[in-house]
Amino acid sequence: MEAPLRPLDVEEAMGMLREGKTVRSAMYVPLLHQCVEAGSLGNARAVYGHMVKTGTGSDMFVATSLVNAYMRCGASRDARTLFDRMPDKNVVTWTALITGYTLNSQPVAALEVFVEMLEDGRYPSHFTLGATLSACSSSENIGLGKQVHGYTIKYGAESITSIGNSLCRLYTKSGSLESAMRTFRRVPNKNVITWTTMISACAEDENFVDLGLTLFLDMLMDGVVPNEFTLTSVMSLCCTRLDLNLGKQVQAFCFKIGCETNLPVNNSTMYLYLRKGETEEAMRLFEGMDGVSIITWNAMISGYAQIMETAKDDLHARSRGFQALKIFLNLKRSSLKPDLFTFSSILSVCSAMMALEQGEQIHAQTIKTGFLSDVVVNSALVNMYNKCGCIEDATKAFVEMSTRTLVTWTSMISGYSQHGRPQEAIQLFEDMRFAGIKPNEITFVSVLSACSYAGLVDEAERYFNMMKEEYKIEPVLDHYGCMIDMFVRLGWLDDAFSFVKRTGFEPNEAVWSSLVAGCRSHGNMELAFYAADRLLELNPKGIETYVLLLNMYISTGRWHDVARVRKLMKQEDLGILRDRSWITIKDKVCFFRANDKTHEQSDDLYQLLENLLEKAKTIGYEPYQNAELSDSEDDEKSAAGSLKHHSERLAVALGLLQTPPGATIRITKNITMCRDCHSSIKFFSLLANREIVVRDSKRLHKFKDGRCSCGDFSSLL
Repeated sequence: MEAPLRPLDVEEAMGMLREGKTVRSAMYVPLLHQCVEAGSLGNARAVYGHMVKTGTGSDMFVATSLVNAYMRCGASRDARTLFDRMPDKNVVTWTALITGYTLNSQPVAALEVFVEMLEDGRYPSHFTLGATLSACSSSENIGLGKQVHGYTIKYGAESITSIGNSLCRLYTKSGSLESAMRTFRRVPNKNVITWTTMISACAEDENFVDLGLTLFLDMLMDGVVPNEFTLTSVMSLCCTRLDLNLGKQVQAFCFKIGCETNLPVNNSTMYLYLRKGETEEAMRLFEGMDGVSIITWNAMISGYAQIMETAKDDLHARSRGFQALKIFLNLKRSSLKPDLFTFSSILSVCSAMMALEQGEQIHAQTIKTGFLSDVVVNSALVNMYNKCGCIEDATKAFVEMSTRTLVTWTSMISGYSQHGRPQEAIQLFEDMRFAGIKPNEITFVSVLSACSYAGLVDEAERYFNMMKEEYKIEPVLDHYGCMIDMFVRLGWLDDAFSFVKRTGFEPNEAVWSSLVAGCRSHGNMELAFYAADRLLELNPKGIETYVLLLNMYISTGRWHDVARVRKLMKQEDLGILRDRSWITIKDKVCFFRANDKTHEQSDDLYQLLENLLEKAKTIGYEPYQNAELSDSEDDEKSAAGSLKHHSERLAVALGLLQTPPGATIRITKNITMCRDCHSSIKFFSLLANREIVVRDSKRLHKFKDGRCSCGDFSSLL
């Protein structure tokens, strides 16, 4: 019987086949297309069974359609079996198999089929070449891709737009943007895919931002209308340049062509507003979206995380961190679920804020959702525990990782170094090398810092030379700074200055500041004054540097130099050094300034500090003279002795009052601790039998039993 003339849906057609009705072989093709659209592998197999039963399975045209259907339904093994059984194959059959393997994330198998095809004496069409180039891109087989490129030139196929697009994609994915541009220019009829491929590649490399924007303008001049992918990439370019004005023009263009409601475009636009600190506009966009994806939520969270890093002050940074945590909480209440990017972003926020309780809660959620097994999330978790002063928890998270990246190893080595455990840091560095992981320049900073802490001169020099000779990494200022810090810690001040002369590097503000602090700490004021003069020659821009010098000159009674430094500070219009600290107690964040009396328990805090300082004096504490810190712009007072009520001391006092006995006190501070506070808090930890963690702008200080993890030497003010 003939099949009906009216169109049938797939279920009706399958019903006819099950009844044993015969159809013309050509009628199987649209039926297989419907199987592909429905993603029904079972129906495709049923069609094949009917073809075998009726003897039409040997028809090359129908068999090729079946190969394609199997591939599109994810049954690559069935497709290959059918392909091998076919007595006759044409170029379309070969292309269907190559394309199918590429679509099923089996690009190596696709390339093997292409080689088989050539060995079989078949000539590929431009569709075959396009599919093969896509497989080369997916498998990162650039060598074979270049050979295919040569084949396209030989047979005049390079000028075909689809081939040009595939070649551009091949070269951009390999990182060879210059080769991609040469290919791009040789495509005579560029379509939106051609332009978008190049613009997207420029958006992924910050060195080619201007080129990407130029290409976008050329695209418009050429009369090609951009699509959502083009506009998303252009917004990314604006974001990299932090060019809000241009971003607003692109946003207006989106309205003009009807893309204003497109989700990816809106996500990129919203992220640009966040990067520029336009949080209200970003939130307006976010709340005005009809539907959001997890990418939208991630853009909001990571955007606020980025603002924290570039915020104008610490109060602004922390408020943005709280907003990120609030958005994460709202995400959990929505119908969407966090993914690995969400968890890694929010953990970085917890790291920056030293928000241990929130970090622990997120850790529990990663276990519950199964994302803890992801190396990105686990690395963020290790970093969070390190930054919060929980080295044991960081170690546990690190040990339990099934896969570790260089970032993870480096974070853990740095954590051991920051926590005053240099031997573990050095041993872990050697374990990393034994595991075949190649260290980078940041890894060497961490291991050299560990050697500096432990005073391991021979090991430090060995690693310094290893970095240059074995790994071909040229030292940067951070590496030189670690070596200088080591000599200064040991009191080998002449060796420190000799190292500067021997290596020929030009010390920066941080290195000279370290030398000033070190020489002062070891009582060699002649070298300290020499280093201070070299430091002032650099016209330093950091206000902490001037306070360091002020404190040194005040402590030695060099009032002429005090006046000179104050004059320079006015000339540089540096303002004042604002002293701020934060402590979290029972999910409540408390904020303190120097001499702060706004807390409801301020009388108790001040009384507790007085008692602690008096007790500390009886067991060896001696106050230092420091320049006063104030939040008053009109405060022009000269130093009048040790200021007892710096912000971190007040935060410590509150922690002692409001947390249970034995609980660890964790504080973040926006500037470097002064010598007096550092010394006094060591005694507080002993008197109160508490572990006190203070993370200042330079490093982590872990006070316990009257000792600090920094080894009592850092660039203290």
